[in-house]
Amino acid sequence: CCLALAALLRPGLACPSPCSCSTKKNGRLLAECAYRDLRDVPRGLSPNVTILTLSANRLGHLSRGSLAEVPELQSLWLGYNHIAAVEPGTFAALPQLKNLDLSHNRLADFPWQDLRNLSALQILKLSNNRLPGLPRGALRGLRELRSLWLNDNALTTLAPGSFEALPALAQLQLFHNPFNCSCKLFWLKEWAHSTSAVLSRAGSTLCAAPERLRGRAVTDIPAQLCVAPSAQLTYLSGPAGAAPRDGLTLTLHCSVAGSPPPEIHWQIRTSGQRVDIRGPTVARDGSAKAGRQRFLAFKNGTMAIPNFGKEDEGTYTCLAVNDVGIRDVSVNVALAGSANPAEELPRDDPHAGQPGGHSCAKGDALHPSAMGEKLVIVYHLPREARSGAGAAGSPIQAGILLALGLLLGW
Repeated sequence: CCLALAALLRPGLACPSPCSCSTKKNGRLLAECAYRDLRDVPRGLSPNVTILTLSANRLGHLSRGSLAEVPELQSLWLGYNHIAAVEPGTFAALPQLKNLDLSHNRLADFPWQDLRNLSALQILKLSNNRLPGLPRGALRGLRELRSLWLNDNALTTLAPGSFEALPALAQLQLFHNPFNCSCKLFWLKEWAHSTSAVLSRAGSTLCAAPERLRGRAVTDIPAQLCVAPSAQLTYLSGPAGAAPRDGLTLTLHCSVAGSPPPEIHWQIRTSGQRVDIRGPTVARDGSAKAGRQRFLAFKNGTMAIPNFGKEDEGTYTCLAVNDVGIRDVSVNVALAGSANPAEELPRDDPHAGQPGGHSCAKGDALHPSAMGEKLVIVYHLPREARSGAGAAGSPIQAGILLALGLLLGW
């Protein structure tokens, strides 16, 4: 009797009383604990259990150590319980896990970071829960994942590229979620049309909002409502004031288009600083916001740099941003001094004056074939040249001349 009892207690044969354990034909050890009215994961499981069935119980919470006894699990079935909380780290110690079923529970949150350790995962069922979203990058690294069930949750949107890092994905279920079909979800339509994965019951994957799209399939959002942004950057310069001692003001204007209308951001990179500007720095009354007097960004897409000097030379980038994407366009700005800048134009633009070449003046567009470096050179006349200016309205009297400019395309 003692020998028999000792044999039963050996790690390879240990089985808690509420469960029944058996060895499958493929050598895997199954612990069958479904329909046992369990409130907790039973203790005393053999460490070499590879299949654990805990479906249709009354489990309400999974703690970090609840599965510590079964590190070799390959299949874990937890569907049809009352699970409302899973502590981070609960699944992270199961690197061999291939099948994870948590469907038909009460999850409003999930330890997505645990998935980073589950590189062998092939099936993930999270359907019929209360999940409000899928964090950006939550599924990154699941290169073996073939089937993903997220249907019947509370998903309203999905981060762009949520499924692009899943090369083995063959089946995706998203139906019966209250999707808000704004342009933030437009990427899903394009992905669904380009992937080989099957979007199960696509006809039931519908928009709940906005009202005009309610009941329409998320894969059928009208393309004209969501247009990626475009941007065009032009420049203008002029004297900052009438007094000869005043410097010039360089003005860049960023024209954008897209649907929804893009926001305009600026990135400025000079030798001495890096500045990122999101939105206007000039109020409606024309006053600059505190700490933003150097670079003046207006709501209409204009950027002004008063008293432009050598320290302001660098790269100026306009970014057009909307829910569909981002478009950026840049220009390099350099400052030079000359008493007669017009004579220096051929040296600055090697194409100017040559057969088939292209030169440009203020407001002209440079032919794409002449587009080398995206460069604007602004000539700032010396004070003595300004003071000896000729007739009113001449470039010298204005104190500034644009010798070379580049009109950037779309």
